[in-house]
Amino acid sequence: MAVAERQKPHSDKKLFSLCPFWQSGTTNTSSSSSTKNFNHTRNGNSSNRQVKNSSKSTTVLSVARSLLPAWRRLRFDPAKILYFPYEPGKQVRSAIRMKNTSRSHVAFKFQTTEPKSCFMRPPGGILAPGESLIATVFKFVEHPENNEKVIDQKSNVKFKIMSLKVKGGTEYTPELFDEQIDRVTVERVLRVVFLDVEHPSPALEKLKHQLTEADAAFEDRKKSPPDTGPRVVGEGLVTDGWKERREKYLARQKVEATDT
Repeated sequence: MAVAERQKPHSDKKLFSLCPFWQSGTTNTSSSSSTKNFNHTRNGNSSNRQVKNSSKSTTVLSVARSLLPAWRRLRFDPAKILYFPYEPGKQVRSAIRMKNTSRSHVAFKFQTTEPKSCFMRPPGGILAPGESLIATVFKFVEHPENNEKVIDQKSNVKFKIMSLKVKGGTEYTPELFDEQIDRVTVERVLRVVFLDVEHPSPALEKLKHQLTEADAAFEDRKKSPPDTGPRVVGEGLVTDGWKERREKYLARQKVEATDT
């Protein structure tokens, strides 16, 4: 009996040594610490993966946005070309219709690569949602070198139309586009094509019809009260540079005619 009693503690000791997780004290503390470290590492790795995935998603979204075309607020007719009758030595006209297709008020502004020989009426303004306007574009056509006839040919002159989303009731000024240049959208870059006035064509007939509309709209705007209709500025604006260039051209023509 004495031998059996002495062996029992030894067998219990063996049993506890085989199952260390049952023991209390240092062993439990160490195991709990290891578990916490493992969970912390796993959570840390998960957070890092989430940050990396978020960064990748942002990068992909930025690239996708850069590849998409800019949101257009205005629709144009004609869409990409300004047709002018080819009449050297004269001031000729073209017309373009603009419509605000967005849900907000939109300011627009014309720019040209030849401000000395071209101007727009109106050069800028604000259109309410769904509102449209037909603008007239003026250009002085010089005689070609060596008396070459330029018909149905592209010109180097280009017109750029820019837009800017504004609040209703905003007063139009050209400085709006300078103050908020980061929000300005280039709506369209229009190229110039000359039409032969001696040979009728669908493009020439459409131009004549649009010019008649533009003239009527201009007269209506002059008669309308200031608070109604599209808010436009610079009606009939002609730059001093254009006037000076035209006067020099006419003086040169007179001298050549006298010499002849």
